[in-house]
Amino acid sequence: MTRSVKGKATTENVNANGASQASEQKLQWWPSPAKLNIFLHILGRFDNGYHQLQSLFQMLDYGDELAFDVTNDGKITMATPLEGVPDEENLIIRAAKLLANKTKTPLGVSISLNKRLPMGGGIGGGSSNAATALVALNYLWKTKLCEDELAQLGLALGADVPIFVRGKTAFAGGVGEDIMPAPQDEKWYLVANPNVHVSTGAVFTHPDLPRNTPPIQWKDYKFEETRNDCQQLVANCHPEVANLLQWLLHYAPSRMTGTGACVFATFSDKTSAEQVMAKLPNAWQGFVAKGVNSSPLLNKIEQ
Repeated sequence: MTRSVKGKATTENVNANGASQASEQKLQWWPSPAKLNIFLHILGRFDNGYHQLQSLFQMLDYGDELAFDVTNDGKITMATPLEGVPDEENLIIRAAKLLANKTKTPLGVSISLNKRLPMGGGIGGGSSNAATALVALNYLWKTKLCEDELAQLGLALGADVPIFVRGKTAFAGGVGEDIMPAPQDEKWYLVANPNVHVSTGAVFTHPDLPRNTPPIQWKDYKFEETRNDCQQLVANCHPEVANLLQWLLHYAPSRMTGTGACVFATFSDKTSAEQVMAKLPNAWQGFVAKGVNSSPLLNKIEQ
């Protein structure tokens, strides 16, 4: 399926170790899809300080890609390091090491990343990368952990990682780990990035963040009766997010995803989404993707 991308949302990485083209062609690329928080309600706080959430995680058919060159030396490295992200902070490396330590595998891996998703955009790039590393290496290393075990490992890396491990569009509660598959009509989305960085930590520690939204029953879910509890706070702190949201609302139902900064607009068909993206001011970047009930990663592992 072709995908429309406007601006500089796509960044192709080359192998930093100078691997030959023939070697690169042998690598199998694994999808690391984006997600949207169609809504995000904050119900309160647990005693440990984490926030109690309700959200609908919508999987998309677009995202990053990772490739894994399995080695016998036990070393876990990035062939394409992320600029400004030390290996010890890279969720991909951390996921691989977590799996290796859990399973005591003697194998190693060199990991390549084709980065398309903006970092810190609220569409799950880092969490999705970590989940793809867990799922792919569990298969390639033949470590044979079940989905529940992989999801539990993923939770140690971030609340969103289990969602990507399971790969289903789903309602989520708790801190995001209480997951119930919830198939939705497969709509099209224009996801736009206002090119500002929003700190998730700053949002969740801000005194003005709403923390008392009543819980909803999943069976009663309607988009128009939900919201993103982080949206107004982020829009107040980052006028670029407010401007982008206001622009998109002229064309379609729109909302911020996660803690931002990305904003999505919802369409019933691909053509309508692409027509609006063609009008997107050059200061913003975006892509058009289809909402899917089963993620590309899950589809690949089930093949």
